[in-house]
Amino acid sequence: MFKYEAVADDIQSKIFSGFYKPDEKLPQETELCKQYGTSRITIRQAMEQLVGRGLITKRRGSGTFVKAITGGYIRQEGFAKSRQCSGFSKDNEGRKVTSDVHELSLIPASKDIAERLQITEGAFVCYICRTRLADGSPHLVEYTYMPTDFITGITMEVVHSSIYSYIENTLKLKVQSAHRIVRASMPTDDERRWLNINDNPIPIFEIEQIAYLSDGRIFEYSKSRYRADCFELHTVSVQ
Repeated sequence: MFKYEAVADDIQSKIFSGFYKPDEKLPQETELCKQYGTSRITIRQAMEQLVGRGLITKRRGSGTFVKAITGGYIRQEGFAKSRQCSGFSKDNEGRKVTSDVHELSLIPASKDIAERLQITEGAFVCYICRTRLADGSPHLVEYTYMPTDFITGITMEVVHSSIYSYIENTLKLKVQSAHRIVRASMPTDDERRWLNINDNPIPIFEIEQIAYLSDGRIFEYSKSRYRADCFELHTVSVQ
């Protein structure tokens, strides 16, 4: 094992144990160098490992922070990893994916949205509400908020196709990880209509998500609300 991997594993263990708490700023590079008796290059490599594992985020001009995972502390035995952070279109390759767009607008971020995206309250965000369909069948309704300082150029054409593809192929940004919470609820009146549920007693499975780029920046806060008969959750737990 390389030194930077050992450092990353130790910091990860401290995150899992609660020694470093959600949204807590990690020590500066110089302090970590002294703590682990190693070089700045090694510490930077360890930090990149932890960014890749979805455990920390770098905030420009502020430092490196433990990701604030909604719902409390994470535990090592309950840590679920997914390599799939590619969006609805890639998850349904081979099928005709379309979108019914209900709203595309710029809105000022509420306090809650600003906290999720780690931006200033009142800053403009891109808000997207759309129904995603596969082979003409509605699967989910997405409510998405994205910062506008580096996620730029979102047009109706982009929203009708794949936003993730646009981010990676046009903006040349790499989608790295996502923290998700899954819960069940009942559909709203609009969702009943958009998802062709009408009066059927079909519940909704909601995925609340904060998604990160490879450099640790948050680029999306969203809620995806699936028809229960179109939803499967696959996870792999590691220890």
